[in-house]
Amino acid sequence: MQRFQVPDVIITDVIASHGKWRASKPAVICEDDSITWGDFNRRVNQAANRLRALGLAKGDKASLLCGNCIEMLISLFGIIKAGGVAVPLSVMVQGESLARMVVDSDSKFLLAQAPMAPVMNAFRDQFTAIAPEGYVVIGGQAPGWTPFYDFLLPAADTEPGVRLVYEDPINIMYTSGTTGVPKGILHNHHNRTHFALSFGMDFRCDSSAVSIVTTALYANGTWLTMLPTIFGGGTLVVMTKFEPQEFLALAARHRCTHTFMVPTQFTVLLEQENFGQYDLSSMRVWLSAGSPFRPQTKREVLERFPGELMELWGLTEGVATTLKPEHMRAKTESVGLPLVGWDVAIIDEQGQRLPPNQSGEIVAFSVFLMPEYYKLPDKTQEAIWLDEQGRTFLRTGDMGKLDEDGFLYVLDRKKDMIISGGINIFASDIEEVAAKHPAVADVAVIGLPHPKWGETPVALVIPKPEAAAGAGEIKDWLNPRLAKYQRVSQVIIRQDFPRNVLGKVLKRELRDEYQNLAG
Repeated sequence: MQRFQVPDVIITDVIASHGKWRASKPAVICEDDSITWGDFNRRVNQAANRLRALGLAKGDKASLLCGNCIEMLISLFGIIKAGGVAVPLSVMVQGESLARMVVDSDSKFLLAQAPMAPVMNAFRDQFTAIAPEGYVVIGGQAPGWTPFYDFLLPAADTEPGVRLVYEDPINIMYTSGTTGVPKGILHNHHNRTHFALSFGMDFRCDSSAVSIVTTALYANGTWLTMLPTIFGGGTLVVMTKFEPQEFLALAARHRCTHTFMVPTQFTVLLEQENFGQYDLSSMRVWLSAGSPFRPQTKREVLERFPGELMELWGLTEGVATTLKPEHMRAKTESVGLPLVGWDVAIIDEQGQRLPPNQSGEIVAFSVFLMPEYYKLPDKTQEAIWLDEQGRTFLRTGDMGKLDEDGFLYVLDRKKDMIISGGINIFASDIEEVAAKHPAVADVAVIGLPHPKWGETPVALVIPKPEAAAGAGEIKDWLNPRLAKYQRVSQVIIRQDFPRNVLGKVLKRELRDEYQNLAG
């Protein structure tokens, strides 16, 4: 008796379906360029077929070093449709660190935007796995590199016919790489398919979605709305860089429905005097993630922005919670609940589960959870916590607590927690108070060595333009509003903070900078 054979339907299968059934619908709009789903799928096929012809086999890696443009998305999904593993790299990282990632990932191809080609040329002798024809330049010319559309030209635009299953790897996302050995997060097709489905359901993102992309496409946070929109057959409006007035104009012109932004972008939009002049009534969901969203800013967004606000806490490794609109006002300071079928718990130093309202390390489980850190079995093992059912949870390194209703509150990174006189101090608590000072535009609190207490809190402050308050005045205002053990020993005025691609402050770099400062 014959039975139906149901294949694993993955993201590139869905793109092919959109190319057939939504052929004339816009898939991606970027500045003055746009591409329909039919043409997008054909270009993806060309990229896949060309990579296959040049020797990319199933499971081979290809690094992608490119800013936001249509060609970046064609390349990304072309690599995947060819059966390859895409390695999106940040153009903000220094060349030496990028080279380590290309080597560590075992990449056999390197596709780079024109300004990045000369940067990577300095390291070509290290890329022993990449043949001369494996260097492709996007958006320009570079000696020794094949221009992107010349690269595509010889290839057919028909489906490459590579059969992929859920267990096949799809991407490696690097978490850092600024110092030491980079750490690659490996995902498979099962992870990313359920990522698109789970977040698409949570964010109410379907074929009618018009999602405006304001952050870098190589960042995992950007994929929170990008991938569900692609999966659902909606339209992406891609900004090459975020500019608040341009964002408002594009969102109004294209009747955008969804966006992902980091908290600093929300703050910048709130500062736009003509914000109310733009028709943003089409917006359904504003998603914030990537760094802490201060409650006061959150309340202002709720008051002034049309549509619904959602907040996400999560890690690229594959765990997340979301605070939905219906809970936003009652649980403003929380980051919500796990997605459907996912789980979260709080554990102590001994790995024991803690009851509600007790703080400890956040561990979490999801269908998006990575199989491994690439080629790092020891790091993978260190990150695993087993629950009572034997399920593998990720040890996140974030400190938090669950309230009596199961809502998660993130208190701090475990490594960023300050221990002063044996007392645990959460920098976020101090930052929340300091942010209320009228002269403070942004603040980061770090722990620095102290001869008596072990560590002492220090507040690093970026003042608002033309703010008159100095460091001493801010300190005198701040400390009486804190518990004695929380009081800062110093306030230091700065012009900016080191940040990652999604705007999160890199406190490790700040601690290194001030390590020799007397307590």
